[in-house]
Amino acid sequence: AVETLGCTSVICSDKTGTLTLNQMTATKFLFEGRLYDVTGSGYSSTGTVEGLSASTSDTLATSARGLALCADAVVHHSNGTDDLVGDPTEGALVVLAEKLGVNLAQVRSEYPRIAEVPFDSATKYMATVHRFPIPSGSDLVRIYVKGAPDVVMSRCSQVLLPHDTASMSTSRTGLDGHYDAMAADGLRVLALAVRQLPNAEWQEFVDGGGKVEDLLTDLTLLTLVGIVDPPRPEAKLAIEEAHSAGIAVKMITGDHAVTAASIGKQLGIGGRAVTGADIEKMTDDELRNQIDDIGVFARVAPEHKMRLVGLLQSKKRVVAMTGDGVNDAPALKKSDMGVAMGITGTEVSKEAATMVLTDDNFATIVGAVRQGRAIYHNIVSFVRFQLSTAIGFSALFLIASIFGIADGKPFAAIAILWVNIIMDGPPAMALAFDKPTANVMQQPPRPMSEPILTKRRWSAVITSAVVMAVGTLLVLQLAPGEVSYDKASVAGTMAFCTFVFFQFFNILNARNETHSVFNRRTISNWRLWAALGMSGFFQVLLTVVGPLQDLFNVTSISFGQWLICAAVASSVVFVEELRKLVVRSEH
Repeated sequence: AVETLGCTSVICSDKTGTLTLNQMTATKFLFEGRLYDVTGSGYSSTGTVEGLSASTSDTLATSARGLALCADAVVHHSNGTDDLVGDPTEGALVVLAEKLGVNLAQVRSEYPRIAEVPFDSATKYMATVHRFPIPSGSDLVRIYVKGAPDVVMSRCSQVLLPHDTASMSTSRTGLDGHYDAMAADGLRVLALAVRQLPNAEWQEFVDGGGKVEDLLTDLTLLTLVGIVDPPRPEAKLAIEEAHSAGIAVKMITGDHAVTAASIGKQLGIGGRAVTGADIEKMTDDELRNQIDDIGVFARVAPEHKMRLVGLLQSKKRVVAMTGDGVNDAPALKKSDMGVAMGITGTEVSKEAATMVLTDDNFATIVGAVRQGRAIYHNIVSFVRFQLSTAIGFSALFLIASIFGIADGKPFAAIAILWVNIIMDGPPAMALAFDKPTANVMQQPPRPMSEPILTKRRWSAVITSAVVMAVGTLLVLQLAPGEVSYDKASVAGTMAFCTFVFFQFFNILNARNETHSVFNRRTISNWRLWAALGMSGFFQVLLTVVGPLQDLFNVTSISFGQWLICAAVASSVVFVEELRKLVVRSEH
């Protein structure tokens, strides 16, 4: 997952709850041909429908009850808090019903649900059936249908107007105008319609084995409701960061294209908007050629997500895909980085995903990409450091063997273990705590096929290894005293200390491939400096404590000789600085 995060080049994100707050509030109410503003915020029932008189007309009551009945959500108002249980969109409708004077518990008790058609992302509507007792006559049955306006209106034959109804055919243009205007403001728009029939007719229909879906025609449109779901403030900044990192962001939503495009514009998602219907009309080649220019996919079904992932991958893109439903599982599984929602996601989607967002927040995805890049960077630093040490050791002993220097054994065997375990171990582990560089999200994604050790990294490793081997051999040859594997000497001790110091300087080189070591970031990792300090202390200790001197075959050296060791070892920094300068000049 870490490797994939660092390579991610496209993030396909859901809108609701990921790019937006998922805190729905109804702000527009179209009733009897007139559009009203709704005051209030969140799930508080405090607020009014401005300009709408507190009428007790049957038509308003029918609409208000429908908002409450054709929903499963409940909002608990207590001690100044408003706690939603259920879907946020339904929560907005329930609160609107309360603002229209409906007592939710009472209405649901008086008019119990006797049948339903649950919401489905494919059909984009929900229907509930309720029996309305009529004291002076036969009971009535009302079927409320709530869903996407274009879907609901296609099932309507008439529209509610003041004191009358009008045919849908003559009213559709005006309704579409209201719909588009609300969508252009970034509102999610839902329609509510009703069909009424005598209880006897309903009972006969049920006894005959009929399905509720068969009655969802010849409806009367009651209202359109515009619901605001504000974009997350941090999402826009996260999208900007993703773009600067060379990552394309695409919004995938079931909302109307105009609504989605408006939200996308607010968030800084470029490109045009297309619908699932548009996608179905395109061949794979057509969609593949246009997909980079599309930023928003609206009215999208789960199967469309699968197709989008496949086409993006065919263009060698590394795709992160978000999802929360059972139907999203195949797309999550197919993507390179499936991201499930921890709060709203189903268990099936979480099982199919590579990563689960505990806060359902888009900014967390970008943060994970940033962290993934940082972790990969630290892995590269660790490998460069350890490999250059290993090759430097090998080169040192190989050259000593070829030329008969110190009988081909510059250090005692225990000294080799000392360098690899005590001197290299703690500082190398401290590299894991290096924070991301300032420009980690200003670089393009690396290719998935790129190895940890590229040609440029191999060049750095070999260069450092050669400098360490040659520098140590020079000290071994030029320092005073005869070098012997069996007898401690100043030259052997200085060479040993020089190689250890090479590790201290080389680990600073390994922290960044291109940036100079002479910057403020060099002192940012206190754990690394603590590890270096500890290693340095133990290195000095073993040259002055008698039993340790005998164990490591070393002797005491003067302060000036310590300085010579450090000066020679620092050469690896200056050689690496020259290499980095060349690399920076090439870019």
